[in-house]
Amino acid sequence: MNLHVSADIWQPIRLTLELAAITTVILMIVGTPIAWWLVRSRAWWKEAVAALVAIPLVLPPTVLGFYLLVALGPSGPGGALASLWGARTLAFTFPGLVIGSVLFSMPFVVQPIRNAFEAMGEKPLEAAATLRASPWRAFWTIAVPLASPGFLTGAILGFAHTVGEFGVVLMIGGNIPGKTKVLSVAIFDYVETSQWTEASVLALGMVVFSFCVILAMMLIEKKMSRTAS
Repeated sequence: MNLHVSADIWQPIRLTLELAAITTVILMIVGTPIAWWLVRSRAWWKEAVAALVAIPLVLPPTVLGFYLLVALGPSGPGGALASLWGARTLAFTFPGLVIGSVLFSMPFVVQPIRNAFEAMGEKPLEAAATLRASPWRAFWTIAVPLASPGFLTGAILGFAHTVGEFGVVLMIGGNIPGKTKVLSVAIFDYVETSQWTEASVLALGMVVFSFCVILAMMLIEKKMSRTAS
């Protein structure tokens, strides 16, 4: 095995961290009101919305990637959106990867936040209402602090899931160095071209990263159990 590691190994690492960070921020902004609505709404169809949000948990990544490829392509809504700045498509672009990652990682962020809001119960909000706190103020001063473990869990899971995704990003992003070649795709590419050193370094890094994520989840869960008791 060649012990020399090529300098371009850092490119997919940087791109993956950038993609995961942007995706996580968007998911926290979008996922929080969705989770809050799922907890507070009395609409009969809210569980259908919850199922739609959670469908990436069971849907094969290539299926979601296929439909996203069609939607982001020149003939889909993504093509119409891209035409606003003179492009033809959002497929095989970094913005396209962000859109796909947001949709595919959505349940990993929404569900922990929803669970945290549900565990909070009604009493804290009822107490805030007796003190004449507005719903907006009660949300930010009562609900969000009490649900903070759920936010932390959602952020970690959303980031980690985006880092490890392969099927969706390959379908809609391809393998363009510096633009869409993320870590999981890079490992696959290095194996195909027999660059075993690079593949081993990236794979080991993913193993260590996965261990840290699981350990963080266990510590958060342990802390939540102590707080609840």
